[in-house]
Amino acid sequence: MAKAQQKDWANLRFYAKENKALSEQIPMSDHVVFMGNSITQFWKDLRPEFFSENLYLDRGISGQTTPQMLLRFRQDVIDLQPKAVVILAGINDIAENTGPTTIETIFGNIVSMVELAQANDIEVILCSVLPAGAFPWNPNINPKEKIIQLNDLLSSYAKKHQLPYVNYYEAMVMKDKSLNANYAEDGVHPNKKGYAVMEPLVEKAIQQLK
Repeated sequence: MAKAQQKDWANLRFYAKENKALSEQIPMSDHVVFMGNSITQFWKDLRPEFFSENLYLDRGISGQTTPQMLLRFRQDVIDLQPKAVVILAGINDIAENTGPTTIETIFGNIVSMVELAQANDIEVILCSVLPAGAFPWNPNINPKEKIIQLNDLLSSYAKKHQLPYVNYYEAMVMKDKSLNANYAEDGVHPNKKGYAVMEPLVEKAIQQLK
């Protein structure tokens, strides 16, 4: 691990300049922030028009786990005072990017992000984790059942608390519980076809907000 990363474990500097540039527009009460990992970050890289043509802000950072997102949630979401936040998180925790963890801990970190948003009058859209059959960077882990377990917790929580829930998993999974090969090159990260499946699902949830 690089020394710089050790000093900025949550990568708080990643969006610091972009956030500062938006300071005069705060509160960004018409905007929606997408909080996530590489799946969210690469979304803007492959489909920039999805963000530029809408009032959407991408705050994904590749490789991040839920404790890292939780640490930067205030500066990258709350301080912008957006209308809503779309939370897509958990796959890198299952991959043990920052060490072994439990499904309950991952779920708890996501719930903490939800509660922080709600405490600051920011609406929440909760997303399922995408399917994955294996991790190219950590092939010793079989993620299939863990993803299902986490998604079950997230969907139940969303239903109980009347939150919009975007079920990417159901739309993108194959019979063997892996990510549809048409939607990704590496079995984890969506390609343009994958994002084309995801976009109308999340837009439907955004349009249904108050």
